[in-house]
Amino acid sequence: MYLMRNGAIEELTPAADTGSLHDEAMTTLGENLERLEDAIGAACRAAGRARADVGLMAVSKTFPAETIAEAASLGLTLFGENRVQEYATKALRAAGLWTSAVPQRPRVHLIGHLQSNKSAKAAELFDGVDTLDSVRLAERLDEAAGRLGKRLPVLIEVKLSTEETKAGVEPESDEIERLLDRLPDLGSLEMCGLMTIAPWGAPEDVTRACFRSLRELRDRWAPAHPKLHFDVLSMGMSCDFGLAIAEGATRIRVGTALFGKRKPQTVVE
Repeated sequence: MYLMRNGAIEELTPAADTGSLHDEAMTTLGENLERLEDAIGAACRAAGRARADVGLMAVSKTFPAETIAEAASLGLTLFGENRVQEYATKALRAAGLWTSAVPQRPRVHLIGHLQSNKSAKAAELFDGVDTLDSVRLAERLDEAAGRLGKRLPVLIEVKLSTEETKAGVEPESDEIERLLDRLPDLGSLEMCGLMTIAPWGAPEDVTRACFRSLRELRDRWAPAHPKLHFDVLSMGMSCDFGLAIAEGATRIRVGTALFGKRKPQTVVE
């Protein structure tokens, strides 16, 4: 993994993922975070934006609870997980690792595709669901959050790639119109904005066009739906967050650049 730093390309050192809180792992993660912050700052300056305008989500999927605790001790407060079952197995351990060194309990959002039959568990486990893509899922999440006495932040995932593996609601579909019309009536959900994933390995102009499209959709939908909030534009990952920042991202989702190469996914849902 490479990042731009002080005008030069540098290779990031992979963070250890052994699950222990030893000094070497902490040092490596801290160094990676410093490099990443340099790169985010440079991207913000190039785009004429303030660093405070771009939130950082640390994507901790496949890494153990100890890694989340390490990252939280360095000041990271928002994490992304891909699978309900995977996070369920480490949620209790993660909660037990928060210490006085962590100023506030980190928030963990679901950023992977959510099947509606897992909505109750997702509403219980996560502090937000960033992959809302249907009225059916919205209604189930609202019902589940209501039973918990919880107001659940959500982002609508918009599909702006032709890749079949990409999830999300089509931007010109009837479903997105129904969803935007229905959300104001779902009192246990807090609509916060939009999310997308750019095509993997696409040329820079294609990636930028994807991110630009999400911003333009936000600009079109927000005035038409004044009861909803569109403050968050979640787009950009380790390989393309600079382009996302240039196109208006308010939140980037970074995993590899922080934690190193992931282990193969073994959880089946």
